[in-house]
Amino acid sequence: MLRKLSVATITMQLLKKGVRMASMNGVRPLNKPTKSIVGPAFTLRFIPGREDLSSPETLAQPDYAPRVAIEKVPKGAILVIDGRGQSNLAVLGDIIIERLKFRRIGGLVTDGGIRDLEECLRADFPIYACGPAAPASITGHAGGDTQCAIGCGGVAVIPNDIIVGDGDGVAVIPAHLASQVAKDGFEQENFETFAKLQIKKGAPLIGTYPPDKHTKTAYEQWVHAEKKD
Repeated sequence: MLRKLSVATITMQLLKKGVRMASMNGVRPLNKPTKSIVGPAFTLRFIPGREDLSSPETLAQPDYAPRVAIEKVPKGAILVIDGRGQSNLAVLGDIIIERLKFRRIGGLVTDGGIRDLEECLRADFPIYACGPAAPASITGHAGGDTQCAIGCGGVAVIPNDIIVGDGDGVAVIPAHLASQVAKDGFEQENFETFAKLQIKKGAPLIGTYPPDKHTKTAYEQWVHAEKKD
């Protein structure tokens, strides 16, 4: 059901449930056309770089978290990378994107930059990021940890939170709210389909959206008629 909902609908449902900080800032879809994503979060955290932690030799270490994450993220999950909001630093490039695609990962979300962006986009893999960036991660980042609480685009992401992305950006759904958001979001979009039809027929905004008693009754009748059809 979540795959049928827009990020706009999801953020409204989260707002109604008391979650305001759900939409990532500065993280946007880079594929054209946009490739929508839905899946559980697998997290990777970068920390500020330090000379003894950030060198070309570091990349070859078998326990280097950014490399470990690429091989551990499950099929269908969304790799969410805390790039510390540094859009001028790339968190990965085209070779890693090809590996993620081969492993059938659901998509990439980061508040950092992407290296070799044009090559990455040719892989036809879902990418949500701040944009292109030439410098490699080790010019300013050091590997932190995987499957831990992170921040991405100003939003807290806990492993297994549900990540949803479309042309409006990326939303984070706390895992325990996902089912209710899906159910209530479906009802919201169904009503909005009805409301749009009424607006197209000349109905005034006030009383239609949000609905007054008359519109609610008309909507119930419309739903009943749709079910009969």
